[in-house]
Amino acid sequence: MRISIDPVWPWRLALLIATLAGARWTPLAAQTFPTDDPVIKRIWAIGVDSSQVEHLSSVLFDSIGPRLTGSPDLKRGNDWLVKTYASWGIDAKNEQYGTWRGWRRGYSHIDLVEPRIRSLEGTMLGYSPGTGKRDLTAQTVILPRFADSGEFVKWLPNAKGKFVLVAGLQPTCRPTDDWDQNATPESKLRMDTLRAAVQREWRNPDVRGTGYSLAIGTGELGIRLEQAGVAAIITSRPKNGWGTIEIFETYDTRAPAIALSCEDYGLVYRLTEHDQHPTLRLNLDGELLGERPVFNTVATIKGVEKPDEYVMLSAHFDSWDGSSGATDNGTGTVTMLEAMRILKTVYPHPKRTILVGHWSGEEEGEVGSKAFSEDHPDVLRGLQALFNQDNGTGRIVRMSGAGLPNAAEHIAQWLGKIPFELRNQITFAGPGFPAGGGSDDFSFSCHGAPAFGLGALPWDYGNYTWHTNRDTYDKIVFDDLRSNATVTAMLAYLASEDPTLITRERIDLVAAAAIAAAAPPPAPGAPAAYRRIPTTWPDCVPAPRTTSPRLK
Repeated sequence: MRISIDPVWPWRLALLIATLAGARWTPLAAQTFPTDDPVIKRIWAIGVDSSQVEHLSSVLFDSIGPRLTGSPDLKRGNDWLVKTYASWGIDAKNEQYGTWRGWRRGYSHIDLVEPRIRSLEGTMLGYSPGTGKRDLTAQTVILPRFADSGEFVKWLPNAKGKFVLVAGLQPTCRPTDDWDQNATPESKLRMDTLRAAVQREWRNPDVRGTGYSLAIGTGELGIRLEQAGVAAIITSRPKNGWGTIEIFETYDTRAPAIALSCEDYGLVYRLTEHDQHPTLRLNLDGELLGERPVFNTVATIKGVEKPDEYVMLSAHFDSWDGSSGATDNGTGTVTMLEAMRILKTVYPHPKRTILVGHWSGEEEGEVGSKAFSEDHPDVLRGLQALFNQDNGTGRIVRMSGAGLPNAAEHIAQWLGKIPFELRNQITFAGPGFPAGGGSDDFSFSCHGAPAFGLGALPWDYGNYTWHTNRDTYDKIVFDDLRSNATVTAMLAYLASEDPTLITRERIDLVAAAAIAAAAPPPAPGAPAAYRRIPTTWPDCVPAPRTTSPRLK
């Protein structure tokens, strides 16, 4: 059944709530409970007075570290989750859903040895072959501009035995805000023009006329260069921030692939461009392990009245491994861990079964959560609510009903029962729209299930920690993390106790898109509308159960 709603009202509601959204996490001042519910008050007390988020974060980010899908570190992390839940009296298990290519990251030693000596800031891409713990020394060459792929093939013998630079030279490594604050208008315009030209010249899917794509790492172009006998591939994907680069993956199996910082990549590029014949020495400890079992970790607090209805907490556990995976998505993981600990303490016998899914394979396309939704149709049928968090360390400030009007009614009631200090920081967008992909709520929302993203404040997430070499423990905002665990525990409790099950009627997306398109744009400073409003419900995508290369 579909029902029609006015899609503009969420923005009107957001404008009203926005005036209240400035409240910070102030635990000592929080005395404004809208009800006398003793469980809500106890959740608040445990979340504030005996939080374990700092300890959990230290173990996960400093001791276990990054959790690349298929790596031994991910499996070590899975086992730690099970052990941690067991210490709290919560049943947990690792559920295998398939296999993925395995890889072990060791050290990356990268040095410029000619025309001068300098240790370079960089590391292997994920899944890169190593050098067998031996030095690999070669000169560099820049991937030229080609008229067509035929010309590229003719050039390939020139690259044999060389380190090939496959990214453009950035005209500046200063972030845009520095230029905005300090440059003259003429200088800023010139720099914007130069940056745009580099992006056009080196972008996928036809990098410099080769006919090949780098995808998010080295892609199919890397494989073709490897076939031609190159010694290694050097890339750089700088963010719009000081010292940050993205570090993703390669599918090469013989030629190592490394990522350099914006500054050091620029140094090597300019030396090469100016015929200074730079020579680099790589010593890389990386080991390809073949297909290995991969797991989701699932923990359960069994319901006593409606055990076949479910409230689910959700956060992906895997990460890219250029740093520690702290804010993507270690903070989501710790939020759900701490929420479950609180719930076990204050609400050990819930009405509905409370589950938590710590998914792997999210960075490969929500693989683990898609597999779970396929393998557990009983959970899909009985799902009362799923709460997913996956966008950094900031406090939760956005929610919607994910395209389900009845869900919006329930969420509004739940938010009305949590402390004002928490409720007033959340902009509630009413029915909203279904998740379109990019995180694990999509794996459930595509089925029409009530799966809700818990949107967080950015804390410059996009420029500094998301998929970067700087996503480390020190970037966590622990006040916000404690807030998130407390809010999530309260929402899970209220969803479990709700007397009625959320129904699955969907908004009329065609009508919603038409009305929203005709609405005036938000005022400056007001919450922004969706950039794209879907007109059809998103289709579910089957989970690959073995490695599925992304080459384009």
